[in-house]
This record gives sequence, structure tokens and C-alpha cells, in this order.
Amino acid sequence: MTAFEPIDIQKYKRKAQAVTPDTVYWNRLAKPELLKEHSSIDYVDFSPADPDNFVLTCSVRVQVYNLVTKLVVKNLSRFQKTAYGATFRQDGRLVVAGDEEGHVKLFDINTRNILRLFKGHTAPVHRTLFNADKLQIASFADDRSVRLWDVANEKCVRTYEDAHNDYVRAGVMHPQAANMFASGGYDGKINIYDTRSESDVVQTLDHGSPVESMLFLPNGSIIITAGGTQVKVWDMLNGCRLLTQMSQHHKTVTCLRLGSDGRRLLSGGLDRHVKIYDVSTYKTVHTLTYSNAVVSLGVAEKDQAVVVGMVDGLVSIKRMIVHSHPSHLRKIRSTYREHRKQKQKTRIKPGSDLSVDHFIRERETGPQLKSFDVHLRVYAYKKALDSAFDSLKVRYNPEVVVAVINELLHRDGLAQALTDQPEAKLIRFIKFVGYNIGDIRFMRTLLNAASIMLDVYEHNVLTHSKKLKKAFERLSGFMENEIKLTKQLLELKGVLDMFIGASLDSGEKAHRSSFVEAKPPRIQPSKAAEKYVVLVE
Repeated sequence: MTAFEPIDIQKYKRKAQAVTPDTVYWNRLAKPELLKEHSSIDYVDFSPADPDNFVLTCSVRVQVYNLVTKLVVKNLSRFQKTAYGATFRQDGRLVVAGDEEGHVKLFDINTRNILRLFKGHTAPVHRTLFNADKLQIASFADDRSVRLWDVANEKCVRTYEDAHNDYVRAGVMHPQAANMFASGGYDGKINIYDTRSESDVVQTLDHGSPVESMLFLPNGSIIITAGGTQVKVWDMLNGCRLLTQMSQHHKTVTCLRLGSDGRRLLSGGLDRHVKIYDVSTYKTVHTLTYSNAVVSLGVAEKDQAVVVGMVDGLVSIKRMIVHSHPSHLRKIRSTYREHRKQKQKTRIKPGSDLSVDHFIRERETGPQLKSFDVHLRVYAYKKALDSAFDSLKVRYNPEVVVAVINELLHRDGLAQALTDQPEAKLIRFIKFVGYNIGDIRFMRTLLNAASIMLDVYEHNVLTHSKKLKKAFERLSGFMENEIKLTKQLLELKGVLDMFIGASLDSGEKAHRSSFVEAKPPRIQPSKAAEKYVVLVE
């Protein structure tokens, strides 16, 4: 009698990804913790003094959250209309923000009082930043102007009227030189300013699309701009020439941030991705994926956390797992494996009668079987199908369920397994077939299973309950969608075949015409050749 062989469940391999140090490092970010706001998150900024605090600008509120507790520490709700671009000062004691009324407001983070109110813009102010010496504030507004404000005197120091031909919604201050800063507008232009110069604009660059975000590298020699689907890198020391451009996003890039102490660049976009680049090579080293379009981004000091604001008001907080001890875990696992091996060796001593009996029983029973294999061995097809439909298998391992159905089809036992099934189990089977019938791996098996199921229950249609009828109708809808998709793909294949055939025909005709037209030149035979031809004849 031959031994029973368990079902061979096919393993579907996934494409292996190259493991790099950056992949290992950024995979240490924990699962996202989510916060929900009422509208889109305009801006995210971390406190330089307290890395556990970050400020969110959303609707008419500017709120300071704690990274650990995820609770609001400070609420700066002194806005009657939408607030924009709240940022910390370099010491973390003050916060400045613009609003839809064209005002620039300066807050004390401890008392939450408004220390300064700067009026002058005639349109919403989207970005406000402190300069390097912390004495002045630059504001960038939709009235196409850029203004410099003195914090001590609460006055406008300088105004750059009509700096752009469209909204100005991006700006950046030089990290070391207090007199230099830059602005980016929706006209695609990047203006670089120097307060020591008499001229308004020192240098103008062309990004080519509306500029959404800008930043300087820590040494101030490189400026990076984002707009459209491109991120561009400009060399400030060599005439602001374009060093490179990156087009890793397929939708608009909305925000830029630096990580890993300036060695990594992060860009977020409306394509729901955050790309991470190596600043030394400007190549993509990792990608973070989110549930909705990314509109703002913040990175804590030493990459302790990555906070992303999305267009639907959702805030994702991914914290870095620092205290991980893989070597310690590896030691525990190896010790456990050695303990199991030693236990197996000492369980039965070689040479004893018990060991012979043990080996005989092991040979008879064979390897340990799954529950559905045990039922298949004794031809209990209903129980085998029921055991395969475990909730975890259906959700995470549908290939196991399909393998059992395929085995029942080979044995002609699926009709027996489906006959007189309770209504709940039958509906579960129909749902599984409907949800997975579009998978190319399972399509053939599930089509045969659906056909047999219809053969079994077609004579009892009138006795079915409403739930079962709805399940059959849903399955019919899945089948119709697959038929429509197949027809569309066949039509597309026909169009492609026509284009390919036409291009091949035109290429062949061109080849023939060139062969006919390109006649070989007539060569006059020499006298020696003529003599040779005469001798041969």
C-alpha cells in the first residue's frame, strides 16, 4: 500500500528587493500612528529646542503636538481665517505664521500670546521664516511680493514688490548668511536676494514649473527646489548652475526636508510617496508609501520620527525603533534550537526497544499532516473543504484554499463537498470565488469550481434564501466584469497587432525598395579577368 502524500501547495515567489544599508535603516521606522485633523495639513515643523515637539498648521489652528504622547501641548488659535506655514525660531521659543488675511503673527510658545503682528501684505501669506541671526522675518505672499520684517521694531525693513508674476508660496533662508534668502513662485522662477545689494534680485533661476518647496543644504552652497514632478539641484558657488534634476515622482512634489544630519533628502508628493535620496549621489535609496497625497513633511532630529501631513487631514507619525538588539535575539533563537535538538536526542535512546517502535510508527504515519490532508486521506471531502476555509488562510494564504479546491476537482469530490452545505458556508465559498476569480494564478481552478457549484444548486434556485440569491448575483457581477475586461483586453490586443503588423509591413517595403534602388556599381573587367573567363569556357 502506497503512503499518502499531502497536498503540494504551490509557492508564488515575490520579486526580491536589493537590501542596502538605507533599506535596513529606514525599515526601522515603526508602523504609523495616525492623528486626524479637520482639513489638509499645510505645514509641519519640528522644534529645534525640544525634538519631541512639532507644530502642525491646519485650517484656523496652529497646534504643537508631543511626539511621544500624541497630545496637543500648545494651541495657538488666534486666527480668524486659515493659517499657513507656522515655523519655529532656531531656539524653539517663538513661532511665526501667516494667514489668509495677509498678516504675519509672532507667538511666544510658552505663554501663547501674540508678541508681534505684521501688516502689509494684501493677500494670503503662505510661508514665514526667520533669518540666520533670528532678528528678521521673511514673508512670502500671494500678492507676488516678498517682505522683510524687523522683530524688535515690528516694522517692514524691505519690500520686494512684484518679485514674481504669480503667487509666491515657497521660500528659504540661507542657513549661515543672514543677509541671503530665496523665493519660489508659481511662475516657475526662483529669485535669490541679498539685503546688502541695492538691486532687488541678485540672481534668477528657472525651475520650469510652479515652485512648491525649497531648501538649502547645511553649508549653504547648494539650493534644492521642487515643483511639478521634478526636484532640481543648483550650485550657488558656480553661478547657480543646474547640477542635476530628479524625476522620481509621477505627480506634483509638494515638500522637501533634510534627514540624517543633512546626508539624506526627503521629498513628498501627491503620488502618496516620500522619496529618500542620498545627497552625495542624488540617487533614490528608499521610498515610503502613504494612504493619501502627501502635502507636508517633517523629520525630527537624528531621524527620530518622520511626520507626514496628508490632503485629507490625516497625520502619519512613524517613529524610529532605536532599541533593537538583533544579536541578542539571534543568540536566544540559536539557544532554543540547540535545546530542541538536545531534547529530541535524549527523548529516545538508540538501541532500545522503544526506539525501534518509534521509528516503525514514524514510518507508518509519515510526516505530520495538515488538518485538510487528514480529512482527504479518509475521503472526508466536506470536512477537508471546511478546514481549508480557515479565516487566516482565506485572508492571508488564499493559495492554500485554492490548492484544496484543486485537489477536490482532481478527485471529482468537489460536488460531494458542496452538496447540502449550510447556507453560511456556501455564501463564504461564493465570496471567496468571487473575490479571487480575477487573480490569474487562481482563475482556471475557480472557474471550474464555480461551474460545479452551479451544477449542484441550479435545481434548487427557488428554495434559496435572499442572502444566498444576493451572493449568487454578486458572483454573477464578478463574472460579468471579468468578461468585459477580457473583451477589452482582446480589443486592445487586436489594435496593437494591427499597429505592429503595419509597422512591420512598412519596414519590409522600405527594406525592399532600398535593396532594389541600391544597385551595385558596374565593374569593368580587367584584361586578365577576360582571359580567365575565356579559358574557363
